[in-house]
Amino acid sequence: MKRNFLLLFATVFASVLTYAGEIELKGTYQGENLYVKNPFAASGVGFCVYEVTVNGQTTTDEINSSAFEIDLTIYQFALGEPLTVSIRHKDDCEPKVLNPEVLNARATFVVNKINVADNTLNWVTSNEAGSLTFVVEQYRWNKWVKVGEVKGNGTSGTNAYKAKVRLHSGENKFRVKQVDYRNKPRYSDEVKSISTKEDVKLASGKVDDTINFSAETLYEIYDKYGGIVFKGYGKELNVASLTKGRYYINYDNKMERFTKK
Repeated sequence: MKRNFLLLFATVFASVLTYAGEIELKGTYQGENLYVKNPFAASGVGFCVYEVTVNGQTTTDEINSSAFEIDLTIYQFALGEPLTVSIRHKDDCEPKVLNPEVLNARATFVVNKINVADNTLNWVTSNEAGSLTFVVEQYRWNKWVKVGEVKGNGTSGTNAYKAKVRLHSGENKFRVKQVDYRNKPRYSDEVKSISTKEDVKLASGKVDDTINFSAETLYEIYDKYGGIVFKGYGKELNVASLTKGRYYINYDNKMERFTKK
């Protein structure tokens, strides 16, 4: 009888290990530790979590308690360094990570240099803490307009970036920004560049099916309710699909109105 019980126990134990669950967290090191709520196993034998690894290394944290901390500071990771944390647990229960957001990349960049040359925005950063997208913005028509994106390297050292931009006539202003999981944008300083391009002109304030500009330009067209109906870049635009009436048009560095006949 005792032999049968031991055999049954060994079978159940092996089954738990074979079919155990795993929580995997991927992110970047941001200088904070993880906290885990660790219930008892449903069988009543021990706690739920039986192993935690960080980038493949088994931790030495004390996990045999109802809550424990995964200490990431002992690994001496650099800020922004990629992390994979695996929490292996028994199949009949599930732990809960209380603060998984601490592995999310944050917008911490510092721009050391930014300039415009040959229709290219160049900038050099440091102090990045995880790979986030840089959004390139240009000030046009009394607002900041997104004109490009560049994926950030995410490393704390020096990083150099560039993005092609289209200058309008007169003074141009550019900046870059990142938005992290907290939804708080971080901006660079603005950089200005004077263009010697001639003003772009609209052929007529009244149009039939085609709008003609004197040169290629970025443009936006809005209806009377403020809804955008066209946007793009070019010298000619087919507006045959528009109903008759008044519209608002942004182009070059101008904001005007036109009537669709």
